[in-house]
Amino acid sequence: MASQVQPPQPQQLSLFDAAAPAAEPAARAAEPPLTALPAAPPPPPVPPRFQHPRAQRQILLGEHRVAYEFRRARRRSIGFVVSAEGLSVSAPRWVGVGEVEQALQAKADWILRKLHEQRERADRIQANRVQWHDGTSLPFLGDTVIVVLDPRTTGAVLHADAQTLPGVPRLTLHVGLPQAATQAQIREAVQSWLQRQARRVFEERCNVFAPRLGVRLKRLTLSSASTRWGSASADGSVRLNWRLIHFGLPVIDYVVAHELAHLREMNHSAAFWDVVRSVLPDYEHSRGLLRSEVLPVLE
Repeated sequence: MASQVQPPQPQQLSLFDAAAPAAEPAARAAEPPLTALPAAPPPPPVPPRFQHPRAQRQILLGEHRVAYEFRRARRRSIGFVVSAEGLSVSAPRWVGVGEVEQALQAKADWILRKLHEQRERADRIQANRVQWHDGTSLPFLGDTVIVVLDPRTTGAVLHADAQTLPGVPRLTLHVGLPQAATQAQIREAVQSWLQRQARRVFEERCNVFAPRLGVRLKRLTLSSASTRWGSASADGSVRLNWRLIHFGLPVIDYVVAHELAHLREMNHSAAFWDVVRSVLPDYEHSRGLLRSEVLPVLE
């Protein structure tokens, strides 16, 4: 009996079987070598968050880059000053830059806190910048005065109304200018009046405190300094910032007594503060008001 020939079974490929190698493709043309892409340019440097106008160096303190003024000085240790301009650092000539930067890192929290305080103060000053027009309000002797353009007035005349409603300023300064006056004209007229009032009030308060302190004032001049409220010289002259006229009388008295006390003690020793305390026992309160208050920017 003839045996039957079984037809060939189709081959099954298991998932675990290796696939048969594919036929080699025809030879390909040689590919050109890959050209390296140009490196991306480095990102621009992050500008300093706090920058002193005369900065020569900068450092990263925490998350903030601080550009600071650096100078050599005849002193025994590294000094830091944070002002409205920014951070200033002074160091002896024998101290290396690395040691200076270590000191900055050690003081980073204090420096950043003071820089933020100065920035916030600058923002408040900007917000207090006066816009000169009819109805502008200004602080005067701790009160509020409203500027009124009144062409019928000669010069500038202060009016006080004791019958105003609560919360309504009782003082108005009538300035002899038309409604069409420019901001510069209004500013000049009001500032001139404020400076005249400042001289009058300062002279009165000096006449009160000089005899009590046992000093003789030889000359009183007005100052417009941006960082100092007053100064005194050994020759008996005193300079007072006319912008003190914005404060109430207790603050003015503190600055007057402070400068007159320097005619006895040309320092800030314990003896000096005893002299101030002899005429103003609670001078610390007025000094605190002077430091915390932000005056209007009249320029």
